[in-house]
Amino acid sequence: MNQQTEIVLTYHNRTKHTLERYAKGPESIDWEDQPDQFRHFSGCEIVTLPLPGAELEPLFTDLDNPETISAKPLNITNAGLLLELAFGLSAWKQFGPSRWALRCNPSSGNLHPTEAYLISTGEDRTRSRRVSGIHTIPGDNLIKSGVYHYVSHNHSLEQRCRFSDNLPDSGILIGLSSVHWREAWKYGERAFRYCQHDIGHALGALRYSAAILGWSVELLAEWSDDDIAKLLGLDRDDFKKQEHESPDIVCRINTHADNQPLDIKALLEAAQSGAWFGKADSLRAYHMYKWPVIDEVSSAASKPQTEELEWQAVRRPPRMAEVSQSVGNRCDQHATKSSCTKTASQIIRQRRSAQQFDGKMSPLPQTDFYRMLAAVLPTTAAFDLWRWPPKIHLFIFVHRVEGLAPGIYALPRHNHAVESLQAATLADFDWQKISETLPLYHLYTGDCRQVAKTLSCHQPIASDSAFSLGMVAEFAETIEAAPWLYRRLFWECGLIGQVLYLEAEAAGIRGTGIGCYFDDSVHEILGIKDNKFQSLYHFTVGTPRDDNRLETLPAYGHLDR
Repeated sequence: MNQQTEIVLTYHNRTKHTLERYAKGPESIDWEDQPDQFRHFSGCEIVTLPLPGAELEPLFTDLDNPETISAKPLNITNAGLLLELAFGLSAWKQFGPSRWALRCNPSSGNLHPTEAYLISTGEDRTRSRRVSGIHTIPGDNLIKSGVYHYVSHNHSLEQRCRFSDNLPDSGILIGLSSVHWREAWKYGERAFRYCQHDIGHALGALRYSAAILGWSVELLAEWSDDDIAKLLGLDRDDFKKQEHESPDIVCRINTHADNQPLDIKALLEAAQSGAWFGKADSLRAYHMYKWPVIDEVSSAASKPQTEELEWQAVRRPPRMAEVSQSVGNRCDQHATKSSCTKTASQIIRQRRSAQQFDGKMSPLPQTDFYRMLAAVLPTTAAFDLWRWPPKIHLFIFVHRVEGLAPGIYALPRHNHAVESLQAATLADFDWQKISETLPLYHLYTGDCRQVAKTLSCHQPIASDSAFSLGMVAEFAETIEAAPWLYRRLFWECGLIGQVLYLEAEAAGIRGTGIGCYFDDSVHEILGIKDNKFQSLYHFTVGTPRDDNRLETLPAYGHLDR
């Protein structure tokens, strides 16, 4: 085991919550001193995107088969919609004098450590209808070839870099990074985990957003973190100490236009030789606590350049109807096609994290439950960007689902995992398959509401819901193969969570991610005795109780365009 792997494993064990103690965090929190949610770079040219909020035609159910959605042209309006539906504001909430923003991509504690960048390629053909890979229309601003930071608050782009060299027209790329300190302000040492969850959620949000436009997303997984930092300007001395951004991933947006192959070397050279603008404004909060262990694990989990499978080679036709036409003994009544009649953009913009559930709710229809489980399988549309075999499996605490006995169930996300999961868990679990087409197994019958609540840091949202679950990773072998895969495990969890969020909204209910849980107590309940498997994320779904004291305001009502 090399030193980097040891650092990652030490960090993981050190940041476990237990029934006796929580992972190290701030002793007190000054809510008036919260870090600024919106990063700005002073000294940049601003590209004002068209006013967001346009409704798009595709229904949420159309996303089951995204290849049937006609591709929109790549213009500044549609590029803006891509960014809005993935990373933009969804609403403002107000209670008395306090006002805060909600976004389409969820975040632990609504702290939003994830920053998004747009990279435009191609020659700068001033005042032509095709500029830097983005088709323009009369009245549109021109997006010149370069690197731009997306500001969700203003729905605008800050030009960080202008490429000096003409590049092949390869369309647009989206880069993601994390401000770890923004999350650590509240969550201390465990924050690095939550930042990785948020990247997974952001990838899911980007995939859904692109699908509505008839586009797809390719993860440029070969790139090293150092190269991503060079492209996005994260290696520059433009950030306040302790407020730097860590590189995570670059994605190419496939708009199905006649773009040239991406020349990575030329792109990086253009960024290195380009003209850079702006300095990151202070996030304005006082750095009372320092968490050096986050910098240590971030460095140890830094990704080098790698060789990956060809993206097209691992894509599969994502037809939900082929995943599961029926389930259990009532097979004729449980097709997994959603009954949602709303547009996909409506569902995305209305997504919220439930704060509390109605514990006396009627049981969740079994049709909706099975639809959600089918949607997180790796052969479905949301995962067509994911280039690797699944490593995350679900253990589900069923509380109130029509036709299902309360208890513990398992959803292995690939067939080869069943035997190893069964061997690693309690011998008393019966592992009875209860579906003809879904890999859903019954393990134990009994009321697990109090157990679920206790495991999730005593939070009632885990017991008052229809069901809650733990995402269990194939852990030890993955981390030993490469320490930076630690981050990818959390990304996969976040991607699953994003699917569950939107599927819950489509079913007329609501979900919420749970990052606070007692790690080894979860393992004890399941019978897991070593690091071969580890629980990395929890999630819960149910009927929400809305707080009527809160006022909801339009997402971009503050803009006057």
